[in-house]
Amino acid sequence: MTLAIDRIDAQLLAELQRDARQTVQQLADKVGLSSTPCWKRIKALEEAGAIRAYTVALDRARLGLAQCVIAEVNLARHEEAVVQQFEQAVADCPQITGCWATTGNADYILQVLVPDVAGYEQFLHRTAFKLPGVTHVRSSVVLKEVKAGGPLPIEAAATSRRR
Repeated sequence: MTLAIDRIDAQLLAELQRDARQTVQQLADKVGLSSTPCWKRIKALEEAGAIRAYTVALDRARLGLAQCVIAEVNLARHEEAVVQQFEQAVADCPQITGCWATTGNADYILQVLVPDVAGYEQFLHRTAFKLPGVTHVRSSVVLKEVKAGGPLPIEAAATSRRR
């Protein structure tokens, strides 16, 4: 279910995406509210599930995870048990930081973070090829991230629902 948000909610969400460590007073000043109504709006957005968590953005290269690989995965069978086992194994694997069930040539697309190409080769042999139901893995090594993990376009979503 899509949550209806107004301009102030959209501004709050955009500000929180930019910097979640801002105080309620700082947020209130930026959206033109006093502190208490601002806090109440934030709490309401949390309770409605629009805000799922507060987190921190890490520099993966500085932390030894410089190599990003996009892996297209195909399953042998699409039986419910196999799909559930595959998806649980993916959820349990820390190197897989994104997973999408897709249409097209691949059943799933994975985002994998490893130190380097040798680390990805180890990941393939120790993990990917052993995932339940996997028959084929096609890998694309990311040469440069042009845009990744950006904020959600909250203002655009709020504007499109007002029309």
